[in-house]
Amino acid sequence: MASGAIWWIRRDMRLDDNPAAQRAMRAAAMIPLYVHSPSEEGAWPLGGAQKWWLARGLKVFAASLAANGSRLVVLEGEHAKVIVDLARSVGATEVCWTRRLDPAGMAQEHRVEEALDKAGISWSSSLSNHLVEPDDIVTQTGNPYQVYTPFAKNLRARGKPSPPKPSQPKPSPSKSVRLDVLPSVTGAPAGVAIATLGLEPSRNWADGFQAMWTPGEAGAQQRLALFAESGLAHYPSGRDEPAADGSSLLAPHLAFGEIGIRRIWHAAANSKSAPPESIDKFHAELLWREFATHVLFHFKHTDLKPLRADYAKFPWRDDRAALVAWQRGRTGYPLVDAGMRQLWQTGWMHNRVRMVAASFLVKHLLLPWQDGARWFWDTLVDADLANNSLGWQWAAGCGADAAPYFRIFNPTMQAEKFDGEAAYIKRWVPELAGLPAKHAISPWNAPLLWRDSAPLTLGEAYPPPIVDHVFARQRALAALTSVSRSAAK
Repeated sequence: MASGAIWWIRRDMRLDDNPAAQRAMRAAAMIPLYVHSPSEEGAWPLGGAQKWWLARGLKVFAASLAANGSRLVVLEGEHAKVIVDLARSVGATEVCWTRRLDPAGMAQEHRVEEALDKAGISWSSSLSNHLVEPDDIVTQTGNPYQVYTPFAKNLRARGKPSPPKPSQPKPSPSKSVRLDVLPSVTGAPAGVAIATLGLEPSRNWADGFQAMWTPGEAGAQQRLALFAESGLAHYPSGRDEPAADGSSLLAPHLAFGEIGIRRIWHAAANSKSAPPESIDKFHAELLWREFATHVLFHFKHTDLKPLRADYAKFPWRDDRAALVAWQRGRTGYPLVDAGMRQLWQTGWMHNRVRMVAASFLVKHLLLPWQDGARWFWDTLVDADLANNSLGWQWAAGCGADAAPYFRIFNPTMQAEKFDGEAAYIKRWVPELAGLPAKHAISPWNAPLLWRDSAPLTLGEAYPPPIVDHVFARQRALAALTSVSRSAAK
């Protein structure tokens, strides 16, 4: 395999706008390699929903490579050993990959870099899943950002991200490059079958995923085109309405690198149907993702511990029954329950409802934000460690740019404001489908005539609220006061 390269595939299962792939393609022969090593994912091995996506994403990506004259090689074991052994056995002179910025991903790379250096094998890494290096953007005092707005302002001031690059290198004068043919795979082992990696769920809880998602690069491109052409125009309002089709639904494709962030940024910027304010709002969400990565990169403990040290003494409750009720969508608060059931059935939850559901867990139930983070990590197809950690600490009031703890979402008022016709609630909580909207939003206020009639007995009886809102709010504020007093001592 003279002048051969290994493309170590990580969270970049795409050919489009992929510098690591483009560099490897310059070689006469290239081996696309995926290494399955759950033990090297640290405290956060892939959750069940992510495994479901990965199983299908790998199959789709393998088919895409095969259609382009290449072959995906899947191996198991420790990354450093597998990669070095493969490079030596086939005579590869270089290994190329896309960097990960989460703690486990960076630790993997460090071990691989050391092993390759020791073996005398060249390597190169690139950052194509993010817009900026986390340590390349700092405050005026040279410190990491902990507030989103100045972070985003700094990043915007740098101008537009560079445009995405085509799938393959430009033809050289001496060699034409066909877009449908990748460099050959020479001397590579057969590898293991994707089906043997243990990614499929042990029970059919993910049946609803198939109807909603199309894992793979082509699915990502189709989703982006549809959103840029139609959904983006109504994004500022649609993103807050759970019943509306206002979200891009690109997050899982981004999480697995099936599409590049620069491709998404420029597709939105070039939309012919969306007004500037819609484009700007969507770009702000992409910058929030950058901010989340920035925070976790600089404060690596925030996946498990609060950024604000005083919250380490927060008087969280231990209530298994309440946690299970929240997980299963049986809290008695329809908007919260609708979101949790949507999550269980589709692997995704509307962003507005995520905030309400998260606030309910940590403030109404006083259960640790880490419990919520673990549940979302296991059930979200778009689970991203930085986003998940920042989002939950935001809800709990203990992280970067966090919502004040005294800001406690009222689930009923949130439903009235953003799901006034109860369309979202009725879809995911069918027990309430026969009620008028105002009663579906707060069934405990429904007249007995409605509560005792057929609409509420179509399915299993809907539970009463597991905690009173006024009581829960007062209890949460009292807990906050105790933390503040402790910190002041």
